[in-house]
Amino acid sequence: MKPTPPSPGLDRRTFLKGLGTSAAVVAAAQGKAMADELNKATPPGPQGPGPVPITLSINGEKKQFTLEPRVTLLDALRNFGPLTGAKEVCDRGMCGACSVLLNGKLIYACMKLAIDAQGHEITTVEGLAKNGQLTPVQQAFIDCDALMCGFCTPGFVMATTALLNSNPKPTEAEIRTACSGNLCRCGTYPHVIKAALKASGQAVAETTTVINHGSVA
Repeated sequence: MKPTPPSPGLDRRTFLKGLGTSAAVVAAAQGKAMADELNKATPPGPQGPGPVPITLSINGEKKQFTLEPRVTLLDALRNFGPLTGAKEVCDRGMCGACSVLLNGKLIYACMKLAIDAQGHEITTVEGLAKNGQLTPVQQAFIDCDALMCGFCTPGFVMATTALLNSNPKPTEAEIRTACSGNLCRCGTYPHVIKAALKASGQAVAETTTVINHGSVA
């Protein structure tokens, strides 16, 4: 009598072995998918210390640089741009003289690495006027004499521009707050406030003080 051939069904060992293999394949696929997503979300790893190619979009124009990763946006603008409107004063993010717009938001260029500004739209004071036509903010600074030595003026112009872009009709208190990160050694603050009000189309109060020098007994 011939022995009965074994059943083609799976035994316990084969089943568990197959289950483990399938789980490993699924886990590997999920792991790869997760790694791909992380690679998309995670910026490139450390670069340098030598110069690396950098592309910056400045005032609507793509510019190519070869810079060390430690170079700040301010340094890139002034020394490699060359765009010298943003001034280097404190180089500590305290005076606002280097203010520029990054995607329309006011930032200190001395506190931003050039390599981290890639993929963003940078606007400097040189990029405000179009075809030689000053913006209302720039014209108001001239009309209201909101400058003395003028060294801090580009930063104030950028701060005021950023304010009016987000708040077209600011109050005097809001103007003071918006410009509080900009320092002026000449003390032109009252004129800066007038310029901001005028650029926003609001009435500017003109005050005149008359001093009567009477006789001294």
